Amino acid sequence: MIGPRLLAIIRKEILAVLRDPRARLILIAPPLIQLFLFGFASTMEVNNIRVGILDLDGGRWSREIVERLAGSPNVREVLPLHSDAALREAIDRQKVIVALRFDPNFSADVASGRGAVVGAVFDGRRSNAAQIVSSYINQITMNVGAMTSPRAFAMTGGTVATHWFNPNLEYMWFVMPALIAVIGAVSALAVVSQSVARERELGTFDQLMVSPLRTHEILIGKMLPPMLVGGLNATLFVVLLPTVFGVPLTGSLLLFYVALFFYLLALTGIGMLISIVSMTQQQAFLGMFSVTVPLVILSGYASPIDNMPGWLQVIAWANPAAWFLTISEATFLKAMPAGQVLNLTWPLAVIAMVTLVAASALFRMRME
Repeated sequence: MIGPRLLAIIRKEILAVLRDPRARLILIAPPLIQLFLFGFASTMEVNNIRVGILDLDGGRWSREIVERLAGSPNVREVLPLHSDAALREAIDRQKVIVALRFDPNFSADVASGRGAVVGAVFDGRRSNAAQIVSSYINQITMNVGAMTSPRAFAMTGGTVATHWFNPNLEYMWFVMPALIAVIGAVSALAVVSQSVARERELGTFDQLMVSPLRTHEILIGKMLPPMLVGGLNATLFVVLLPTVFGVPLTGSLLLFYVALFFYLLALTGIGMLISIVSMTQQQAFLGMFSVTVPLVILSGYASPIDNMPGWLQVIAWANPAAWFLTISEATFLKAMPAGQVLNLTWPLAVIAMVTLVAASALFRMRME
């Protein structure tokens, strides 16, 4: 199936990638750097927060809440405030994201069973962070309320939450498997988008057209090295995630690599379309960047696809990263059954077929 001509073009493309300093630079090092940077930086958790406290009570129960806040791993500093004006200034100047106010009779009201209210002022300019911090404050005050009146708390009932697949809600467990799809898309597109454009810029495209190679042999030869690079990076990530970052690998690696093959094939088809249209490597780079950004945004990495408008969800169906991201997360965290993995893999095969047929037709037109 792989004749001497096909082997020659594959060898030529691999050597072209390895001999190009810019191509070598983007093979391994940037994906590794991106894995560590995105893994630790792209988090929706709110940590290292500053909380302002205006305690006009100074009693037992206000101190209990303040001490629990100070002991929270999410709180960096508890800033004492001495007046309502100081509270207002702390919020206005963004010294704190939330300021709590305890009335003079707070502890007395709690002790008498009348109930007490904690005043809280949040910085609405950071709305998302403020909502998350509000849940932290509510959890702490509810726990203190259970201490003050355990019988009343028990009579109201409660909910016990069990988190499947990620019991401790480790945010890195959510992020890292998704990064395989995101970073894999960037690295694969970066390599394949330069292939035909590089031939044009170096003046060797005409030599390629008069060579005895058939069109499908040229395309296969140019697509195989990027797929090898993408597979190598994905394998490196599969090794690093359980060993370095502690993300469990519970699913089938065989099914994962089957899906990875079609995912890389779909990305290669998109990259070939960019490279065939581009006349220079700079144009190819700009084209790759213009495709990569919406590809990542519509993958479900930053926000769930279900939260997007209906017309964007339709576009996301044609995004290979959206399908493979689900497969990657499920392979690591929930051991998705083979049937479900295959149901998510066949759309990748369809996208790959469409993009590769389009790239082949466009390449034939350019050769003619």
